[in-house]
Amino acid sequence: MTTQKVWFITGASKGMGLEITKAVLKNGGKVIATSRNTESLLEKIVDYGDNLLPLKLDITKEKHVEEAISKGIEKFGQIDIVVNNAGYNLLGNIEELSDAEFRKTMDVNLFGMTNLIRHILPHLRNQKFGHIINTASMMGYMSYPANGSYSASKFAVIGLSEALAQEVAPFGIKVTILAPGTFRTNFMNKESLSVAKNKIAVYSLDKMIELFTGLDGKQLGDPEKLAEVLLELTEMSNPPLHLPLGSDSYSAVLESLRNKKEEMEKWETLSLSTDF
Repeated sequence: MTTQKVWFITGASKGMGLEITKAVLKNGGKVIATSRNTESLLEKIVDYGDNLLPLKLDITKEKHVEEAISKGIEKFGQIDIVVNNAGYNLLGNIEELSDAEFRKTMDVNLFGMTNLIRHILPHLRNQKFGHIINTASMMGYMSYPANGSYSASKFAVIGLSEALAQEVAPFGIKVTILAPGTFRTNFMNKESLSVAKNKIAVYSLDKMIELFTGLDGKQLGDPEKLAEVLLELTEMSNPPLHLPLGSDSYSAVLESLRNKKEEMEKWETLSLSTDF
């Protein structure tokens, strides 16, 4: 396996981002590891010397994104793999969500990711190679109550990535959309969970919060195995565009696609009735 690729990873201080960063470094690669909390990152990753460039980054700030890319290229000369991993989840039914709360979800999960893609593409185009890995979710294919803002952002990630893949293919740049299921990180614990402030009793948001946090520590996915999959993925000459990760995601995505197909076929006559 080739080991000297340069990775740019967002959300690298915890969860899946941390495991990906550790796996790349262990494999001999180089990492521009970005996070809003580089102190936490450096407590968990030691002894990698010049192969690690930790950078404090808020991906929602476009100027900060530009500066981080420039510092990474100045340090390593190029960037080969981009992992848009940073993410934010907010539990709340649509009526309960404030405009500011909904926008924060979109700012981090969609617009922040787009900031990075927009500013890194000139470098990847000039190189005529690169691989952009965008983290969506199984909830980018289907949604559940109280997860509307998160799913909206992840559906958008998938749509954007499908367009992006076609746009950049002529320049030798590959795109993969990850759709993880539940992985055993801190994503579902009470400390990291964000909840709509304006709870409306009839929606029973507390029950959804209890269900969500009750999965903490019981998730099916192993983040270390996810990191190993990414190492394998980036060595493929023709990697997949869509990649569900975890048995729960794989099953749920397939079921959702089957249900949509059945619904469309049921209403085929009505759908086709609007043509001239």
